[in-house]
Amino acid sequence: VLRNFRCKGGEIDLVMLEGATLVLVEVRYRSSEEFGGAAASVTWRKQRRLANAAEYLLLVHRELRRHPARFEVVAISAAPECKVNWIKSAFTV
Repeated sequence: VLRNFRCKGGEIDLVMLEGATLVLVEVRYRSSEEFGGAAASVTWRKQRRLANAAEYLLLVHRELRRHPARFEVVAISAAPECKVNWIKSAFTV
């Protein structure tokens, strides 16, 4: 539906529809797992910013309000080999 939706409150990398569900995706990349990796970088602060951006998204795009929504995280780690972890229903707000 959208990509790189930005507002003052935050940013949503991908806004997609899966059936009737609105899927709000945060994509994170880390070159190493040294500090917890890509998934661990989605802290409560980042989750709050995503939630703020989602609220604004629904204000601007009223047609999306009819869909139930969920947050997902795509965590990409490069070392020692490229690994992609898609976390459905990663968190709730």
